Amino acid sequence: MPAGRPRQFDPPVALGRATDLFWSRGYEGTSLQGLLAVTGLSRSSLYQTFGDKHHLFSQCLEHYREKTVSGMWQRLEDAPTGRAFVELTMRRAIDDRHAAGGPRGCLVLNTATEFGHRDPDVTRQVQAALSAFRAVFEEAVRRGQADGSITPSQSPQQLAVYLVAGMGGLRTLVKGGEVEALVDGACEMLLTALD
Repeated sequence: MPAGRPRQFDPPVALGRATDLFWSRGYEGTSLQGLLAVTGLSRSSLYQTFGDKHHLFSQCLEHYREKTVSGMWQRLEDAPTGRAFVELTMRRAIDDRHAAGGPRGCLVLNTATEFGHRDPDVTRQVQAALSAFRAVFEEAVRRGQADGSITPSQSPQQLAVYLVAGMGGLRTLVKGGEVEALVDGACEMLLTALD
């Protein structure tokens, strides 16, 4: 039996490009034509590989979560203290203001805002991502409490939830164009919870 025609594209690269487009424009703002243009795929190749727009978006959310969480765990592993990881992560959130093409915020939080609870599948993916972010922060807090860089008086779980909310808030302020000095001040205030 003859083998099928080999693929002329790299699916992970196409998925990364689609993720970037959804991240920049949101779900509703991303057209099928835009997806075809950034991935370089024909309509039939896109559908055969990723399914319809909604299914592709779901895969992009998963891709974003895996990449983001993996990066967070690696930065935590590399950080000298739990607090150093938290500070670096918050500062990275506000450094988004210098991103080429402008700040995009967080794809997960952008999606939560765009979809609300109107799509149960997307809601589950957002919740899974937030839970994964919280798990990294919770481990960072535990390490910081063990190494003395974070106050032991706070619950690691509650402080982790606060940090996820703070990171999201900082990204939203940056994306909204808030004055840099005010965002920087908010970041510093957020970090006082670690004292």
